[in-house]
Amino acid sequence: MLNIARRLWPESKPVPASVPRGVRVYAVGDIHGRLDLLDQLLGQIQRDAALAPDRVKYLVFLGDYVDRGPHSSLVVERLATCPLPGFGSVHLRGNHEATMLGFLRDIRVGPDWLAYGGTATLASYGVPPPCEDAPPTFMAEAQRRLTAALPAHHRSFLAGLRTSLSIGDYHFVHAGVRPGVPLDRQSDDDRLWIRREFLESRTDHGKVIVHGHTIAPEPDIRANRIGIDTGAFATNRLTCLILDGTDRRFLCTV
Repeated sequence: MLNIARRLWPESKPVPASVPRGVRVYAVGDIHGRLDLLDQLLGQIQRDAALAPDRVKYLVFLGDYVDRGPHSSLVVERLATCPLPGFGSVHLRGNHEATMLGFLRDIRVGPDWLAYGGTATLASYGVPPPCEDAPPTFMAEAQRRLTAALPAHHRSFLAGLRTSLSIGDYHFVHAGVRPGVPLDRQSDDDRLWIRREFLESRTDHGKVIVHGHTIAPEPDIRANRIGIDTGAFATNRLTCLILDGTDRRFLCTV
């Protein structure tokens, strides 16, 4: 009798995550000052989107636009001025944007920022980078010069970045979320910085988390998350996750 019951009422399979009908989402991983890769990937996205003219299309950028690569200022300019016509665009904050803004408020942030890529951002705005162990007067001068060099619309763009977004069954953040905490009660510190607790967790977060921040050689696809930081600044591989209904696909620069 038990076997018959199993045949009549099989165990239900998990419902696959999806975005709303008629919507296509293009989520882009960490750019880190690589305008060349951003332009290449945007071209791929535009060609892909042209094959589905009936879709409402969204670009979701997962943060870390600045530092490490050579063209941080040009990446910010591209993103701040409508990267692709006909697309809705949402720009999330990464820990590198947060640290850059922190340096503009407090020179004590300077050594840490310079140590993980801020020198490239300063250079892209025409500001000679001080040494990481430079005295406070040198840091203060770099802060003053960056403040003067930063266009008003760049500062407005950076200050206006949001820290999370949900579309359908997906939740987009830069770094991840803290397991066990509802998505609407996550701290911005975790959204920008968390690693091990999130990456090692098998917790169902309520939605599939799409994130960057932690580099992997290819998209990191798990039951509860999808990581798409493929280390563009060093590998030349900038990755885009495409979500359409229950389908998932990827684009990547060559």
